[in-house]
Amino acid sequence: MRKLRFFLTLVITVLIITGCASGGKDKPKKDNWNDFQTDKKIVIGFDNTFVPMGFQDKSGKNVGFDIDLANAVFEKYGIKVEWQAINWDLKETELKNGNIDLIWNGYSKTAEREAVVQFTKQYMVNEQVVVVKKSKGVKNVTDLKDKILGAQNGSSGYDTFNENPEVLKNIVKNNDATQYESFNEALIDLENDRIDALLIDRVYANYYLKQQNKLEDFDILNAGFDSEAFAVGARKADVTLVKKINEAFYEMYKEGKFQEISKKWFGEDVATEEIKSK
Repeated sequence: MRKLRFFLTLVITVLIITGCASGGKDKPKKDNWNDFQTDKKIVIGFDNTFVPMGFQDKSGKNVGFDIDLANAVFEKYGIKVEWQAINWDLKETELKNGNIDLIWNGYSKTAEREAVVQFTKQYMVNEQVVVVKKSKGVKNVTDLKDKILGAQNGSSGYDTFNENPEVLKNIVKNNDATQYESFNEALIDLENDRIDALLIDRVYANYYLKQQNKLEDFDILNAGFDSEAFAVGARKADVTLVKKINEAFYEMYKEGKFQEISKKWFGEDVATEEIKSK
């Protein structure tokens, strides 16, 4: 009997400790805005290689359009952003489990993602493109027949590639793409002819090739898919958080802060009509 009591006490103790350790076990199930205001902190998950949206510079500092934009949004509410690099393929899982509070890094709004994630207003338009070396002689996607295509794991581009097989999937070698954890790795393989083409976000392709002074060596082709737009992903329960971000977008555009950040990274105003009005 004494052993049984000891065992039960031990089990209860472990459960209490585990519950305390998880701290925010109810985080995914409730509206957390009051907690964010009290703690003055919010955790944002991002792919720290996705230029120019959010990435680490040579000094190890997190920089990019989305970094500046998010920091400016939460500065309005006295909340500090904690940036957490994540495996992009697991972004929705990280959000669902409460390890991060937002997905904010060139995150395209899609119907599939909308089923599990609550989105803010769309703040920037993007499209999927195919990057190829000019020396390959590829002038349009139909020239990619039996060619090796690369794509990023968990990217909207790869999802769209699979959802619309008649556009590109049925053409390329093995009717699939070689998958990479980051576009950086994929671009290295593209430059070294280990793949023939890369399906990638236009914003990334333009920025990377310009920074590397290689725009003249590559062609950027429209992939043939509909354009998409970037938005911030939150848990379904965080209704107030999404509302506050949308309000900040509107205020920042009215103040000119959004345009300032946009011109810093793109040289132009990339704001969608959605955030220009309440």
